[in-house]
Amino acid sequence: MIKAGIIGGAGYTAGELIRLITNHPNMELDFVYSTSNAGNKLYKVHADLLGDTEQRFTDTINKDVEVLFLCLGHGNSTSFLQNNTFSDTTKIIDLSNDFRLNADMVFEGKEFVYGMPEVRREEIKKANYIANPGCFATCIQFALLPLAKAKKLGNTIHINATTGATGAGVSPSATSHFPWRDNNFSVYKPFTHQHLGEIGETLEGLQGAKAGELLFIPNRGNFSRGIFASIYTKFDGTLEEAKELFTNYYADAPFVHITDAPVHMKQVVNTNKCAISIIKHGDNLLIYSAIDNLLKGASGQAIQNMNLMFGFEETLGLNLKGSGF
Repeated sequence: MIKAGIIGGAGYTAGELIRLITNHPNMELDFVYSTSNAGNKLYKVHADLLGDTEQRFTDTINKDVEVLFLCLGHGNSTSFLQNNTFSDTTKIIDLSNDFRLNADMVFEGKEFVYGMPEVRREEIKKANYIANPGCFATCIQFALLPLAKAKKLGNTIHINATTGATGAGVSPSATSHFPWRDNNFSVYKPFTHQHLGEIGETLEGLQGAKAGELLFIPNRGNFSRGIFASIYTKFDGTLEEAKELFTNYYADAPFVHITDAPVHMKQVVNTNKCAISIIKHGDNLLIYSAIDNLLKGASGQAIQNMNLMFGFEETLGLNLKGSGF
């Protein structure tokens, strides 16, 4: 059994990780570190764990765990690793944005690999340190990876994507309180969202040249979880040619599904899936992409990476059933 530790255990992504690890056939949850909740049972914070575990949060760390998940706020993973050392054999998967960009991937001798299996599966298998992609970045990249691989992203890329309230984290803010979020819809960080950097680097790496300008409008939706992206760009081929690019690219991707039917979020919420559909309008190719921001956009993808790092079947512990209707 692989012994796992979690740093920063009170947030939404940590809650999902605890659930996934608890139900993973080859994993054992060694500790969940949270100074603010030390001594409390996990289900006192993550109520869905009631009846699944009697384990408690702790303020001590086992530095010899085989895999460590960092579920800290952006910028905090760097300081945590500066102040804490782990065994040379401990594999680390960071869910913050600290190590996702090429300029930040080598940190104190640790070389982080960008953890998107649909792009870097073989690198992930050999890696000891993983930078888990961002949730918006994951959803958007899935809509564009096949086009980048075919060197078809030379024109402006228009992106409109909406995330649920859990994307803002567990700490309440002015725009995450229920009275503000309910029956509401808003734009935030237009054209400047922090995930644009990692999206651009991945697309450029696949295409071998800079992709077209990314014009990204992120939205806040009045639902709890999920991301839905609508993306369009110029495409000089036919719809059938586009579908073939996508089908071929994702032939070995167990969680990415191409469909001719319209995509909606209930297809993917509470799963590690990405659902994609494509239409052509004049010279424009329109791609719809949907994921669960807490699973394929965070904790599910982290477990997928962990499976690859330890030589397990990629889908192990991730055959999750959605909520349906």
